[in-house]
Parts: sequence; C-alpha cells; structure tokens
Amino acid sequence: MRLGINLGYWGAGLDADNLAVAQEADRLGYDVCWAAEAYGSDAATVLAWVAAQTERIDVGSAIFQIPARQPAMTAMTAATLDSLTKGRFRLGLGVSGPQVSEGWYGVKFDKPLARTREYVEIVRKAMSRERLSFDGEHWTLPLPGGPGKPLKLTVHPERPHIPLYIAAIGPKNLEQTGEIADGALLIFPAAEHLEETALRHIRAGREKAGLTMDGFDVCPTVPLALGDDVNALADVFRPYTALYVGGMGSPKQNFYNQLAQRMGYEKEAAEIQAKYLGGDKDGAAAAVPHSLIDSTTLLGSVERIADGMRAYADAGVTTLTLAPAGFTLDERLAALRAGTEALELAGLA
Repeated sequence: MRLGINLGYWGAGLDADNLAVAQEADRLGYDVCWAAEAYGSDAATVLAWVAAQTERIDVGSAIFQIPARQPAMTAMTAATLDSLTKGRFRLGLGVSGPQVSEGWYGVKFDKPLARTREYVEIVRKAMSRERLSFDGEHWTLPLPGGPGKPLKLTVHPERPHIPLYIAAIGPKNLEQTGEIADGALLIFPAAEHLEETALRHIRAGREKAGLTMDGFDVCPTVPLALGDDVNALADVFRPYTALYVGGMGSPKQNFYNQLAQRMGYEKEAAEIQAKYLGGDKDGAAAAVPHSLIDSTTLLGSVERIADGMRAYADAGVTTLTLAPAGFTLDERLAALRAGTEALELAGLA
C-alpha cells in the first residue's frame, strides 16, 4: 500500500506550513500530494507551486470541480501540469455539490453521472491529441452552424495516459467510476464497511467495462493524528465530521449524510443534520458518535495507526492519503513521519 498526503485548501493561514509538509512528504517517499478546491483557492495553482518545490512526489487534484471548467480547459491544464512536472501529475475530477455548483459557478446540478461521463470522454479525447469533436447531451464540439472547427491540443503531455481519478460517494457514481476511471477518491472510509459502501460498486463498474481491479487505485483520504489520548484526538475531528454529515448539502441531498447512514448511523446522521441545519453546530458535533470518527481516521500511537493501516490494506486500499493533523507545523510533521513509521511497522512499505 502506498501513502499520499492531502493538503486541503490553500489560503487558510497555513500556506508556508503546507509547503513544508509537502516537501517533507517528498523527502520521506510519499507517493502523491493532493490539493483541493471549493470556492477559495484553486487546485491547479497550488499544485504548480508545490511541484516546483519538490522533486519526486506526484501532485494531484482532489479535485478539479467539473462545473468550474469546460472539459477542454481541464485537458489543457492537465497536459500542462504533466509536462511541467515531467510526468508527476494525476487528474482528479468531481461534480462538487449543488450548493457550490449552482451558488458559486451558476451551473445547474443535474444529471451528474451523465455529465461526468461526457466530461471524462472529452478530456481523454483532448489529452490524446486527436482532433476534438463530440456530440453529447451536455457538450457539442464544435458548436454546429458556426465558425468553430475541430482542434488538436498543441501541448504534448509527458505521458500518453495521465491517471484520471473521480471523487465518488454514492453507489451509482462509484460504479461509473470503476467503469471509466483509473482510480477513486474516497472520503470518510471505514475499513470494515469499505466493501459494502464502495468496493462492490467499483468492482461492478470494472466488470461492466470488461476490467478487473488490477491497476485500479482505491484512494481514500484519512485524517491522521498522533497522541496518547484517542478520545481527545477524536474530539478534534468532531466539528469536521459534523460539517460534512450535517451541513454539506440540503436535508434531501447530502451525500456524506447518506454515506454515514449506509455505515449504520441512520439515527445519528439524522440528529447531526437536524442540529447542524438548525444552527446548533456545537450540538451537532457532540452528536457525532466516537465510533464514526475513530473508524474513519487514524488516531493514537504509531502502533495503533499501524493496526489501522493493516485494516485498510486488507480491505482493498491501494493508496492511503493522509491528512496529517496538528496545531503546529512540528506536530503535523511528526504525524507525517508517524505515517511512514506505521507503514513499515505494519509490513506494508
């Protein structure tokens, strides 16, 4: 099992620390460094900045938001980053959510599966450097009856095939991801539930495309915190879990809430959401079960973290992306080093 890191969002006051974390991960032999975007920092700029100041580690978008860019623009960005990094770029895509898609980008959040499928097909066509034409439900290239003509990407990517990942949570999205992508970016993964909540759907998509799981990258993001008091460490992540389970979406459409329900937390997920959307964020955080946090993070001693890593590897994870937590840079770097130590202790290095 390989290790990655996720820097999250840029611009939250930890920018210099984030660069130091990425550079230390590069030195320690981590496989990939991911950066996110929502409605603040964009991932492409961050990845270029990090890649310019590291040597070996891959850089990946987790994610480029589909409503934010035309697919041809994403292909241009991916090809440019792959060329600049000498083949160290990984393209992660996702539809985001209805609040961001419609509120920030003004793009209707409808038919996300069909939109993603067309988007991926166009991106791959463009990156292959064939003349780009496409006739779909959501995109038509070139536009009919106008001066446009099929064009070919002028940039030569470093590699003929840039690894393409999709951020997926729901069963149908996971199945399509298995069918059309090279990897899946997962969130809130519990090792004991990974087969039922994710892998069986991904496997069904692979089989649909006549493929096996060989070469497919199962890549969940897991917060990691080093320390002796597991309960206290878990409490640090209560607001984070409550935000996603309770506040990321509407009462009818919250993918993270639905995931918590599929892991057996139906009653608790409903309570967290009701309190969060009712303005009681502290109450929502308090309602998050300790077991939900503990099963979707790596907390405690190096030995306990190693046990968690073995469970993820046994469940089918191929790249475990860590989000090393700490109140200071030294604490985050210590957590990062604990990750490599735990991987070796678990016999997975």
